[in-house]
Amino acid sequence: MAEAPVTIHDVARHLGISAATVSNYFNWPDKLSARMKERVGGAVEELGFVPSMPARQLRRQHSGIVGLSVVNASNPFFAGIATAVEQVAEDAGLSVVVGSSHESAVRQEKFLTLFEQLRFDGVVVAPSDDELEPLRRRRDRGTPVVLVDHEDPDGRLSSVSLDHHEGGRLAARHLIDVGRRRLLFAAGAEGVRQVERRLEGCREIVRATPDAHLDVVRSDDLDIAVGEETGAWIAGLDPADRPDAVFAGNDLHAIGLVDALLAAGLRVPDDVAVVGYDDIPFAALAAVPLTTVRQPISEMGRAAARLLLDEIAEPGRPPRDVVFPPELVVRASTRP
Repeated sequence: MAEAPVTIHDVARHLGISAATVSNYFNWPDKLSARMKERVGGAVEELGFVPSMPARQLRRQHSGIVGLSVVNASNPFFAGIATAVEQVAEDAGLSVVVGSSHESAVRQEKFLTLFEQLRFDGVVVAPSDDELEPLRRRRDRGTPVVLVDHEDPDGRLSSVSLDHHEGGRLAARHLIDVGRRRLLFAAGAEGVRQVERRLEGCREIVRATPDAHLDVVRSDDLDIAVGEETGAWIAGLDPADRPDAVFAGNDLHAIGLVDALLAAGLRVPDDVAVVGYDDIPFAALAAVPLTTVRQPISEMGRAAARLLLDEIAEPGRPPRDVVFPPELVVRASTRP
């Protein structure tokens, strides 16, 4: 038969003190002397006592935990966001629980419902799609919500984002400037606001260049494997129909695409120039170092965490938006 869990009263009896003193150790440690904290901490360690989170939440009115929902935590972009959020939260004495939606609105909703039921102090969300009403309702119910890598067109949620329209313009202008005219935008599924903004910016530049042309190809995902599939498809086109430049949906997609082009015997950038998006650490280490549009990943994550801390400290404060400018980083994948 399993042993009964150690209780706060067991710790108190072990030390010959009140249960209230043990409770103060976890909830109001400033009330205890250094010597008493040392004694209680030693007994907690010795007996293996684990405090009840729900009970602590009821007493303290907050959990000390924030949630983070991202599209894919294995993507270096979102991993960087998570690391930055965790650093700011840890400095504030909070812990972070991370979930990956994998672009599934159902999965995202499952995570956020769990975070709300557990009374997390707030959530940072990189939305899986543009349906933000469930997030707005959560804020209305009292859970602080901050968007990252997305903005709220209704202005009801605080957000941290990039000027993706300008990011698309930067990429297209660079490709035009290095002499490319048959551009391909290799994007993810339709309807993702960030990607659509990049496409708008790209189209704006192409339309202003009389002899330039832009095609668009869509994929369900934007990882390395899908990039390899896209690259193999491009390599199989008749040279007369093949684009001479590709603007990829993100760096992972671009890296896979470059690998497939090289495997097919094409030269990057001589035959096909490639631009990625994000500037993840691997971009500079690719087989052909990748030109990319840089998002300030760490800065964006820290900004989102700080906005969330402000909303936790001041419930109901007006939403705020932080928009970062993109930066073009030129490397060998487009350099003449």
